[in-house]
Amino acid sequence: MTFSQQQTLSREPRRLLVTGGAGFIGSNFVHHWCKQYPGDRVVVLDALTYAGNRNNLTYVEGRENLRFVHGDICDRPLIDTLLGEEMIDTVAHFAAESHVDRSILGPDAFIRTNVVGTFTLLEAFRHHWKRQGQPTSNNPSGDGSTYRFLHVSTDEVYGSLGPDDPPFTETTPYAPNSPYSASKAGSDHLARAYYETYGLPTIITNCSNNYGPYHFPEKLIPLMCINILLGKSLPVYGDGQNVRDWLYVGDHCGALDVVIHRGQPGGTYNIGGNNEVKNINLVHTLCELMNELAPHLSVRPSQKLITFVKDRPGHDRRYAIDATKIQAELGWTPAETLEGGLRQTLEWYLTHRDWWQPLLSEEYQAYYRQVYA
Repeated sequence: MTFSQQQTLSREPRRLLVTGGAGFIGSNFVHHWCKQYPGDRVVVLDALTYAGNRNNLTYVEGRENLRFVHGDICDRPLIDTLLGEEMIDTVAHFAAESHVDRSILGPDAFIRTNVVGTFTLLEAFRHHWKRQGQPTSNNPSGDGSTYRFLHVSTDEVYGSLGPDDPPFTETTPYAPNSPYSASKAGSDHLARAYYETYGLPTIITNCSNNYGPYHFPEKLIPLMCINILLGKSLPVYGDGQNVRDWLYVGDHCGALDVVIHRGQPGGTYNIGGNNEVKNINLVHTLCELMNELAPHLSVRPSQKLITFVKDRPGHDRRYAIDATKIQAELGWTPAETLEGGLRQTLEWYLTHRDWWQPLLSEEYQAYYRQVYA
């Protein structure tokens, strides 16, 4: 019996607010939660900026227990209204500006969404938790023990590792090197401070690079996959020796499920895939898989498309996650191998052209030229 099946047998239904639930990881989490806990109420809040896509939720939006709200996490009156009228007990906070390249070109949006937006959510949830989750004269039966604020963050807050450095742990000092990672570090500190100062039951997770379905085309794996299908060059930054730890998004969602149910309030959990790979080696693996899975490519073998481009500023050399804590305390380990997860992901992109082709807009093409020219 899986963890989710065990939980379904022994738990009271939850009422979740999922911010950024139309984005990549957020929408995969919504799919996971609706499948595992069909009796729970799920409210998705998303501003539908360039990487938010209502089509990511097509297969779950018809559910009676799911509500979609188009809105901004910086809109305090809206947040207050949703928390109150939906009687939310769990916030799963995914909403974020999340691409390093875009943070270099325009950091303002990253500070607003990742720092100010997280503060707005924390402050609204704190007041809601005090009103609804704690025993008071007006609410004598209040029990805030199941309330949770899950703050989903990144391993990039820890900075860069040398080739022989041990992987990041939950006690690794923060050393962000881009406006994106700095803004996420700031939001992590806020979440921690709200637990230490107010007792708000926050939990922080720091994950390695995710991949899987519904991933916006600007990110490395979908970018390479789509460019191979289009016969376009495969831009690799610098010498391609930068190392990342890759985590299949389905495994990540399973880990977050466990953290919400079993994680310690005030705690931090690193979530990694145990798959450290150099970028250039990953691109070669993607090419090999696409050569196999897509027999009618315009350029074969697709390795011919690999092109090295000027490295981006502040490009961290290596990330690696030590996920010992979540394994030891909560019993979670990733189930998917890198090759198995990549194969599933590429097959999804091959069969969902109707999802990704509309995303290659002129605005996206202009951004692409600006970054990779």
